Amino acid sequence: MESQRTPTRAVAWMLMAVACFSLMDAGMKQLSSSYPTLQVTFLRGAASLPFVLVWVLATAGPRSLIPVRWGLHLLRGLLGMAMIGCFVFALRSLPLSTAYTIYFVAPLLIAALSVPLLGEYVGPRRWIAIGIGLVGVLVVLRPGVDGFISIPGLMVLLAATAYAVAAITVSMLTRTDTPQSMVVWFLVILALGAGLLAIPDWQPLQLRHGWLIAGMGLAGAGGQVALTRAFQLGEASLIAPLEYTGLVWVIGWDLLFWGVLPDRFTWLGAAIIVASGLYLLHRERVRQVRAPQPLDHP
Repeated sequence: MESQRTPTRAVAWMLMAVACFSLMDAGMKQLSSSYPTLQVTFLRGAASLPFVLVWVLATAGPRSLIPVRWGLHLLRGLLGMAMIGCFVFALRSLPLSTAYTIYFVAPLLIAALSVPLLGEYVGPRRWIAIGIGLVGVLVVLRPGVDGFISIPGLMVLLAATAYAVAAITVSMLTRTDTPQSMVVWFLVILALGAGLLAIPDWQPLQLRHGWLIAGMGLAGAGGQVALTRAFQLGEASLIAPLEYTGLVWVIGWDLLFWGVLPDRFTWLGAAIIVASGLYLLHRERVRQVRAPQPLDHP
């Protein structure tokens, strides 16, 4: 597959990836009102798996699926179950835009966790950016203001934390395993684990949701392909900030499907979190450190 750096095409692929993932998340929110959390988590993994397998087998071949470090794959899959399960639970009552805003703290958590888990150095400026980003989360959750802080908001924060730890495992896996094996085994472990745990509360799938489940799977797989192409064609420091365009998409989905818009606290918190995240990415670019490729998405 072509690997020559072409920034314009990389940006286009990244924008497409973010749009696909936001549509997938909208599908999960729709399904969360009809099925238990673990069942939706299973559907997220199982619905995308066939599409991703077709892409992998058509481009890289079956040998690319052979895992090397099984333990890290299993850990990443379990973290993925926690991440998506918490996210789906929160989507039952939170607007997509609010959930996304809180979830955007994940890159800041990755930077913080890279110190104890990877032994990386985080300078004072980056710690300040991380602290400011966490203040942005508090603005969205606004604890103590009319008792607004809620279990769903905290669940998104847990999802972001699980994603941050999973991203550290990605950094380790990239040294030995292919991106294709990481994507496929993540979905396999996610589907199997969540599927088994969902059995006690399993609800029969409704025929009218068939198109929604298939569309969610296709959107997730399309986002994965687009994300991979973006990181093949462009530098991480260029395309990673484009993940924040997801907020534009989910605001549109909130308005289109549920008729809601973010409140002023969500707007303010989003501005603080995005600004701190962009500054953190700027510092990474100054240090000329390539960020690990984000190989999955809630």
